[in-house]
Amino acid sequence: MHVRRTAARSLIVLCLLTAGASASYAQAVDPDPARLVEEIKAFDQWDSKNTPPAHAVLFAGSSTIRMWATGSRFPTLTVINRGFGGSQISDVNYFVEQTVTRYSPDVVVFYAGDNDIAAGKTPERVLADYQQFVGRVLAAKPATEIIFIAVKPSLARWTMWPAMQDANARVKTYTATRKNLHYIDLAAAMLGRDGTPRPELFVADGLHMTAEGYDLWTAQLAPLITQVRPVMRVVR
Repeated sequence: MHVRRTAARSLIVLCLLTAGASASYAQAVDPDPARLVEEIKAFDQWDSKNTPPAHAVLFAGSSTIRMWATGSRFPTLTVINRGFGGSQISDVNYFVEQTVTRYSPDVVVFYAGDNDIAAGKTPERVLADYQQFVGRVLAAKPATEIIFIAVKPSLARWTMWPAMQDANARVKTYTATRKNLHYIDLAAAMLGRDGTPRPELFVADGLHMTAEGYDLWTAQLAPLITQVRPVMRVVR
């Protein structure tokens, strides 16, 4: 009888601890976007000296986007890269006018959510913030095609992979019934035969990608961009 009581008490304690951890996880607050203002100013300075191209494919999101040499890797496309390091989806939403809508792009390629999960945000929150991003982009230009790149597995954040998979599944379901929205899973090819991240795809920090990682992403993403990108009619 004493054993049963002890086991029951242990179970109750475990449930309380789990509930407390879940509550803390769900209550993660948005970081202060002011920490990223210098990166946004750099975009403004570039725009003040250059004429941003029309009908572009715009890459938006976190440092995974920023470190992607999109101009050279997609040489046949008109590309704008507006990734900024350390950003969460809430940051992209805060700066959406400066980094996305002002350019009126035909296609937006979006990667973020990785830092969100690492900061303690739930998969539900990732979806909700992405929905807000979509709403703002389509409100500015309803014909915009938006591609969500699935949150990637990595060596540094491998313990968070189940939550990231959950977030990916929610976004995939959300995009499935909306004609302007697209989802691409580049994560599966980043896993080896043992089901864990392939080391050669990551730099020393175990989080950001090597050239080989970007080779993989570019090769798989390019056909989808071609598929969804509007065909421009030449007026003679």
